[in-house]
Amino acid sequence: MEAKWLVLFSVAAMLVALANCQESLKPLVKMVKGKKLCDKGWECKGWSKYCCNRTISDYFQTYQFEDLFAKRNTPVAHAVGFWDYHSFITAAAQYQPHGFGTTGEKLQNMKEVAAFLGHVGSKTSCGYGVATGGPLAWGLCYNKEMSPSKIYCDDYYKYTYPCTPGVSYHGRGALPIYWNYNYGETGEALKVDLLNHPEYLEDNATLAFQTAMWRWMTPMKKHQPSAHDVFVGNWKPTKNDTLAKRVPGFGTTMNVLYGDQVCGQGDSDSMNNMISHYLYYLDLLGVGREEAGPHDMLTCEEQEPFTVSPSSATSS
Repeated sequence: MEAKWLVLFSVAAMLVALANCQESLKPLVKMVKGKKLCDKGWECKGWSKYCCNRTISDYFQTYQFEDLFAKRNTPVAHAVGFWDYHSFITAAAQYQPHGFGTTGEKLQNMKEVAAFLGHVGSKTSCGYGVATGGPLAWGLCYNKEMSPSKIYCDDYYKYTYPCTPGVSYHGRGALPIYWNYNYGETGEALKVDLLNHPEYLEDNATLAFQTAMWRWMTPMKKHQPSAHDVFVGNWKPTKNDTLAKRVPGFGTTMNVLYGDQVCGQGDSDSMNNMISHYLYYLDLLGVGREEAGPHDMLTCEEQEPFTVSPSSATSS
């Protein structure tokens, strides 16, 4: 009996210590020109007003990450042990001061994380119809294209982003990137030599998430919005956008990221797969899919694409 009470006392002491430890994890604060700025270390890196408030790790925690990507470390997955919560939050810390997961109220922030991860889960899934746990439980199964059919080297960019001999620019990352020019441009933005070393994206989960977040936060072309701005409402559609049936919401994030590869194609499987992941993640986060909005905000089936892929332009 005495031993039992000793164990209970020890557990209680550990819980108190853990609580005290969590309470001590308060942001560093400083005033700059009358404005309050904060830094939370790896959870919210860099002095900004966003770090003084609710950040992603406050409403999206380890157990939720595990729920969303429940099958990623099963023996049949292809990137076992690669993706983890710490890497996601460490990468997000670079972009939270710019509004990633920190724009607006808590509900809006949770929806943006679910939307971003909906894209990620869809693009890295190895789930199928009768997969254990259902097809939506298998996000982050991959961190690279397993059987590339070509090396994705475009000689048109030989003066700006020349291909490195012997290197393949097939899909890698959380939102897989392809082609030498995309590796080159992304590497320049992140100050990482991805043009010569695209394999860094399959070696470093934080960098793999970071490249995806950079793509989410950055307009891919001039006079186009970013997926982030489209989703959180920073983007105001023009008259031409309205005529093209482009409206703020998840549907137009697909248009920004994939153009005519997904959008303007009617009720396609690729589009529906991304939507299904987003709605599934909203449910798992406790937000509920009813918060996703009406059908025209979810889909891009009738939207005129922002961009037309070279293959489509050639065939049309």
